[in-house]
Amino acid sequence: MTQRECLGALFHYGNYDHLPVVHFGWWDELLQKWRDEGHLTSDEINGAWDGSEKDRAIGRKLGFDFNYYTTFGAGGGLMPAFESKVIKELPDGSKHVMGGDGVIVLSKPGTQGIPSEIGHSLVDRKSWEDLYLPKLQWNEQRLDEDRVRRIAREAKERAEPLGLHLGSLFGNIRNWMGIEGVSYLYSDDEDLYDEIIRVNAELQYRGAEKVISIAESVAPSAGDVFDFGHFWEDIAFRNGPLVSPAIFYEKLGPHYKRLCDLCRNHGIDIVSLDCDGDPAALIPTWLENGVNTMFPIEVGVWGGSFAPWRERHGKDLRGVGGMDKHVLASDRAAIDREIERLKPIVELGGYLPCPDHRLPPNTIWENVQYYCDKFRETFK
Repeated sequence: MTQRECLGALFHYGNYDHLPVVHFGWWDELLQKWRDEGHLTSDEINGAWDGSEKDRAIGRKLGFDFNYYTTFGAGGGLMPAFESKVIKELPDGSKHVMGGDGVIVLSKPGTQGIPSEIGHSLVDRKSWEDLYLPKLQWNEQRLDEDRVRRIAREAKERAEPLGLHLGSLFGNIRNWMGIEGVSYLYSDDEDLYDEIIRVNAELQYRGAEKVISIAESVAPSAGDVFDFGHFWEDIAFRNGPLVSPAIFYEKLGPHYKRLCDLCRNHGIDIVSLDCDGDPAALIPTWLENGVNTMFPIEVGVWGGSFAPWRERHGKDLRGVGGMDKHVLASDRAAIDREIERLKPIVELGGYLPCPDHRLPPNTIWENVQYYCDKFRETFK
């Protein structure tokens, strides 16, 4: 069976002849470390974005079958993006930098990770109408239509899964305003809160609708081209969601349903969603409105696991992720224990283990190779 066939069978509780060994990419700093250690070359790591040929080549070297985050969709962000520029330079070498999303961050030399946000361009109705609303309109430049046709033509011969990226319904807005800004907006100007959500959701819908339409001008249905739909959100942290579940249900639920119904009406019945942290309180909204697969199910310090979610929601819920990536920076004994921990969860069905986020800079190359070999040997 191909990787596509195995993933489809797993999601639909059918029979498959092997459990794919999948990953969720890598930090750039890790690829640079592996290059410095002699495992990769500069040419191999340049342009190794999710699902690219270079990404696939690195995965094969390590023993992975594919990167789950291999998706394609229309551009659902700001167009044009804001001009990136330095706002202020500080004596210690730090800088206040505005990025393409209009957010000002504190950039410190020599640091890694997510920089601190210190200012936002989207703060009220005037900034929304002047700066953001014009950048969130549909236009044909958001989609490479020739690429959609090529993907559709080649779908029958493709052995690896490909997802239809459905964009973000709330994560983008949280990025633009910051969690405090978007939280206060609900109380200060609920009409504007609703409008921003509606405009953003309409853009995501128009993009998905256009991709599906073009794909079906070549293939019998979008479900023959795309193996799943996929949202990105990232709206939870270690203690739970960054937004009230009740508000999320009321304001976001209908927009998820509209997009998920579009997918199902065109043969795509698996829809996954990327949310870090502990999103358990939001799963009922997603599941009721058509999202049926959680990813990447971070283990974290809170012990995130697919098992209690399955116990609560039943087989309507699938999962990809939940493998503690940090053991790959430890030793083989830790990897063995983690695979043993995953065995009963795999037996629940509809669940595919995957490192629970991008592999961080301390990951050991040989450990990843061992993990892939051990995984393949365990889950025959």
